[in-house]
Amino acid sequence: MFRIKKIDSYVFKQFFTLFLMTFLICIFILLMQFLWKHVAELVGKGIGWSVMAEFFSYAIFSLVPMALPLAILLASLMTFGNLGENFELTAMKAAGISLFRIMRPLIILISMFCVGAFYFSNYVLPIAQTKLWTLIFSLRQKSPEFDIPVGEFYSGISNYNIYVRGKEGNLLKNMMIYDFSKGFENANVMVADSGRVQFTADNKYLLLSLYDGESFENLQKQRISNSTSSIPYKRETFKQKDLLLDFNTEFNRYDESLLKDQHVAKNIKELTQSIDSVSKIAIFRSNEQAKEIVNNHYLGREEFKGKQLFDSAYAKKKILNADSLFLSFNQTSMLRVSSKALDQAKTIKDQIQYNKMMLEEPEKYVRRHQIEWHRKFTLSFACLIFFFIGAPLGAIIRKGGLGTPVVISVILFIIYYIIDNTGYKMAREGLWQSYQGMWLSSAVLLPIGIFLTYVAVVDASLFNTQEYIKIWNIIKRKFGWGSNQTTDDVEKLD
Repeated sequence: MFRIKKIDSYVFKQFFTLFLMTFLICIFILLMQFLWKHVAELVGKGIGWSVMAEFFSYAIFSLVPMALPLAILLASLMTFGNLGENFELTAMKAAGISLFRIMRPLIILISMFCVGAFYFSNYVLPIAQTKLWTLIFSLRQKSPEFDIPVGEFYSGISNYNIYVRGKEGNLLKNMMIYDFSKGFENANVMVADSGRVQFTADNKYLLLSLYDGESFENLQKQRISNSTSSIPYKRETFKQKDLLLDFNTEFNRYDESLLKDQHVAKNIKELTQSIDSVSKIAIFRSNEQAKEIVNNHYLGREEFKGKQLFDSAYAKKKILNADSLFLSFNQTSMLRVSSKALDQAKTIKDQIQYNKMMLEEPEKYVRRHQIEWHRKFTLSFACLIFFFIGAPLGAIIRKGGLGTPVVISVILFIIYYIIDNTGYKMAREGLWQSYQGMWLSSAVLLPIGIFLTYVAVVDASLFNTQEYIKIWNIIKRKFGWGSNQTTDDVEKLD
């Protein structure tokens, strides 16, 4: 029966404490980066704290797949780096405990993390991403918070620009309004001594009351003559003028069912069903297009009949030469044949472009779903790979803290991100198969993890600079590099 020993609990406690700290740091950094990308959807919209908290909670769940491997890499590197720096790792090995025995509790823990990461990606992540992107789309359609600045044009209302020179409480002074609702050439310009703004009861319209002003409307459509100087305009003087403008300040949520057919909102079972069904549609369309090409003789296999083009006897005796046949026509026939060939070529081109468009959509749909299907597994596998990179690397460099481990972790994660993003784009564009693009990063990092684990187990001096200096000196002596003076020459100089 397996019993937890003191060394297991000690190593586990060291790792788990660092993992929680690094995981929270990674989530915070990635959340700030995500917030920077979507700051336009949040700033100036008058969003309540409840919606903001909902946005951040969904974003945190969506960032777990990227933060988890990085946290495991950094925590394992710091854990074994601290053990090596404090000579605890040396003491354990001197007592006959192998590196694999020291890593055993963490291997079990990381294996549990891998299983949990898969279930998280399969069941929790689709729900979180559906709610997050529904909320983002809703925020994008939310009207900005109404706040007219002083001395600047305000364009937050569609088809209107408002300029205000001053404010006295709720009263706006010296206003200028440009109305482009009828087009730029028929703009309506209004100036007023003062004005007030208020919303209707349902918060869907803005009531703008103007006092003591004039309006000028350019009547471009009622031009008297073709002369540009004869354009009439309409002038109106008013004591009070009310404008009812569309300005919905309510926060209206999109229906989550709009994203149900997207790849980010599906689990493994739903992705598999979608891939099978849409793949059959793509294959059926491809077969139908192939039959159409053959039946319509788009490959140039038309049979020549009659004597209008050439004599059948001539065709039997000699090989048909298109250039000779074309030159045998008179000029009128040449023009007619060229025009017919050009029309047929355009028809074929249009048909091929239409067929390509009809095939691109289902193929793109299938690729997106295949990529998401493989992503469910690559997350779990990346956690395992990063542990077998971080733990032996920490045992080799024997540096703890947040200095060297952080630098090495960031470099490795940047390499992983570049490789993974490259493979994703290749698979998305159809240049590679989906499994090739999504497993590219794992295929590159797995040999590195195996090599580092082997080096750490056999205690090879991978990062010992003195060993490389000794090897370089041996090579120099063997090939006679360096100083040209021999030992006898040195003795003569003495």
